[in-house]
Amino acid sequence: MSTTRMSPVRRLRPVAAALAVLALTVAVAGCSSTGGRRAEEARAKASAAAGGAVTTPRWKVAMVTHAGAGDAFWDTVRKGAEQAAAKDNITFLYSNDAQTQNQVQLVQAAVDQKVDGLLVTLAKGEAMADVLGKAKAAGIPVITINSGQEFSARFGALTHIGQDESTAGQAAGTELAARGRKNVLCVIHEQGNVGQEQRCGGARGTAGGAFQVLYVDGVNMPDARAAISAKLQADPAVDTVLTLSGPMAATGLQAIQDARRPVELDTFDLGTQVVSGLKAGTVGFAVDQQPYLQGYEGVDLLWLYRSNLDMLGGGKPVATGPQILTKDDADALAEYVARGTR
Repeated sequence: MSTTRMSPVRRLRPVAAALAVLALTVAVAGCSSTGGRRAEEARAKASAAAGGAVTTPRWKVAMVTHAGAGDAFWDTVRKGAEQAAAKDNITFLYSNDAQTQNQVQLVQAAVDQKVDGLLVTLAKGEAMADVLGKAKAAGIPVITINSGQEFSARFGALTHIGQDESTAGQAAGTELAARGRKNVLCVIHEQGNVGQEQRCGGARGTAGGAFQVLYVDGVNMPDARAAISAKLQADPAVDTVLTLSGPMAATGLQAIQDARRPVELDTFDLGTQVVSGLKAGTVGFAVDQQPYLQGYEGVDLLWLYRSNLDMLGGGKPVATGPQILTKDDADALAEYVARGTR
């Protein structure tokens, strides 16, 4: 009987194969725990470095607001929307017009473009009913922001993002009462704007003292300044002016200087001059609705809805305010107001 001697190399091959299988098994096991997490983290870092935070399609979202020209408040809303769009791989289209009929036409243009999502303000809600019905018929998901909460669900929107204006007004009135203000002049700068009426109405309900409403033209600031000053000179009982926007707050401060009377200025919304006024004590308080969040969350929620059928609010509006801000908050706010995100 002959015997065949196996070479050392051939004897080692089965051992090497077994070791290879064992190594593969260990590697696979590692990928299912810590190694897997590390791999995922590495892929996430690589994706972020390449500028692609998400892998969803390049959807197109339009925002159409009732903003007038040069209103810094809407620059903040837009900045939030643009930053969310960059994160979510979305092409963002912005348009605005203070004239309601022109805003309707801008919404129609977005529908005609077959955008993948639509954000819209409803300052004069009834006028938007038909065109939002067309958006719904076209299968375009709609979220309302900032104004028109009471119309949002009725017009088929997924949700509304902003502050309840009556609630915000009530918060302002409560603060006025706490500060001992006895005779308040609430300045509405856009007649027919439902949200502004609700702010003054809410404040009237909780302020406790005498309460008056003055209508001015917010597009013509010199005339608005003159109207407020004339009212203060004609009625020496007024001890507080309550404005409804950051730009109007600046005009109100000028009117108080013109009237040469010790009148407190309080306001809704922020801005560089409002924060400076809080710090200096020329502005008593500001009611902040966080406009950056309205833009950011609006775009981000449309992305979440299209990518995963997610929606916040549980059928109720998503609140971004109100927050009462005073002199104590001024230093911390200044940095963020300067960069345009508060």
